[in-house]
Amino acid sequence: MNKKDYYEVLGVQKNATQDEIKSAFRKLAKKYHPDVNKEPGAEEKFKEIGEAYAVLSDENKRRQYDQFGHAAFEQGSGSYGGFDPGDIDLNDILRSVFGGGFGGDFSSSFSSFSDFFGGGGSSSSRARKGRDTLVRLDLTFEEAAFGLDKDIELTLNDTCSECHGKGGFGEKKCDYCGGHGYVVTEQRSIFGIVQSRNTCPKCDGSGKSFDRVCSKCKGTGQTKSKKTISIHIPEGVDTGHQLRISGKGEAGVNGGSNGDIYFEIHVAKSPFYERDGEDVTVHVPITITDAVLGCKKEVPTIYGNVMMEIKAGCQSGTKYKLKGKGLKVPNSSRKGDEYVVVDVMIPTKLTREQKKLFESLEDTDLKTNSEFKDYQKYL
Repeated sequence: MNKKDYYEVLGVQKNATQDEIKSAFRKLAKKYHPDVNKEPGAEEKFKEIGEAYAVLSDENKRRQYDQFGHAAFEQGSGSYGGFDPGDIDLNDILRSVFGGGFGGDFSSSFSSFSDFFGGGGSSSSRARKGRDTLVRLDLTFEEAAFGLDKDIELTLNDTCSECHGKGGFGEKKCDYCGGHGYVVTEQRSIFGIVQSRNTCPKCDGSGKSFDRVCSKCKGTGQTKSKKTISIHIPEGVDTGHQLRISGKGEAGVNGGSNGDIYFEIHVAKSPFYERDGEDVTVHVPITITDAVLGCKKEVPTIYGNVMMEIKAGCQSGTKYKLKGKGLKVPNSSRKGDEYVVVDVMIPTKLTREQKKLFESLEDTDLKTNSEFKDYQKYL
């Protein structure tokens, strides 16, 4: 479900102070409280502003929301800290805002924040999506360049095959909390009667108990299971690329859907190619003779060797471009380019005959040609 921006719901700016957020909530809560406003849609509006205030009035949750948006509080997003409406007592919020004098106890309309969001019952009994799983996947340069199909074996939480995720046999309503999953206690104070809601200590918030706990999963409803996940890795992936396999992650709770698996790609460096996105660079050594006279040189590409012409007078460091010989852009028909950098190799050991040949060049006009003369003043 697409939710509205919390700041828009309360009608405040993103840089609003806590006092401004509280004031906006006070006005809207008075206007849309279901005991006051009987118009169609008022109740849903009241739920919406309550949820927005529950997040924006908490500095920690507000930071998470500003960074990740609504995704920070979705099921399976536990890495962000998670926001469970069932963990918040709306009575406490209204008392903190209205000072206890707003239409009596809010529980006359909604018994808890769980009911406030339409969940009813306890949050522990709601269907919840399974946790997402992040897996590092190491590839060679060649595997990343050409792509492949790969089978990955993972150990994940799966629905218990004995109790089918129930956690036990002979299910019945918890006799301590009456199936609510929580117990409400009252305390008298100088401010009046203060109500608090706590998770049921007997059923741990599930609202149910069993005649016999499942011995295979020890009452959790889940067991570890080895699974083989088949994935297709497209051509041209690079380090940091993520592949999402939907619905193959850990089992959900209370009949919720499975989580997702994210494979994060890490590509090993090639001993030959330097990679820059979809472009690659390779260094090719040539002799002085090849550099001076020019030649045709066989150079490597990731698709096989090709013949490339090196022009006469080529300098060390000259870069040639081979169009379309780079890596493929993932899930696209476009390919990058390959750049060939020429390295002129200067011999360190010469035979007597080779030395004479180089010395004989002193008798030519190489030093007097225009290209060399331009640099004479710097020598």
